[in-house]
Amino acid sequence: MNALSFLVSTIFDLYLMVVIIRIWLQLAKADFYNPFSQFIVKATHPIVAPLRRVLPSLGGFDTASVLLALMVVIAKFVILSLIAGASINIMTILLIAVVSVFKQAGVLLFWMLIIRAILSWVSQGHNPIEMVMGQLTEPLLSPIRRMLPSMGGLDLSLLVMMIILNFVNILLAQYIPFWANV
Repeated sequence: MNALSFLVSTIFDLYLMVVIIRIWLQLAKADFYNPFSQFIVKATHPIVAPLRRVLPSLGGFDTASVLLALMVVIAKFVILSLIAGASINIMTILLIAVVSVFKQAGVLLFWMLIIRAILSWVSQGHNPIEMVMGQLTEPLLSPIRRMLPSMGGLDLSLLVMMIILNFVNILLAQYIPFWANV
């Protein structure tokens, strides 16, 4: 059972990351002609397109993609509950879905920052993934850069953002039910 639960959880978590990146790409107005962005759009389009016919966007906010993210988490926890033989409480699963989407977005941001830092050390030029990661993380890092004093060419904004993310994660684990378990 543990192996099956791991597999189901991993597949749903990976797809949830793709859906969150799609939402994030639209919020950041990133380049949708980038090959990485095209992959994200193509991986989510078969489900998002029919949802958009029923649920229109609100301004620049893609409600269909947000609903898809919630549906992915709900499906994950329903399947995991069925595998474990546990009872299914719809209100608990809805709460877990909302908490899980927010936590997964923070985890995704954390890993993007780490990958961006590693790529800044080893990259010889601009590759498509590095460009998209820059477009997605730069709006969060530029205010930190403005507050930090100049460190002689050393950019500590990534480190500061990772510390902030860890602090928020620990803080929310104390006050939000299920935060530490999703």
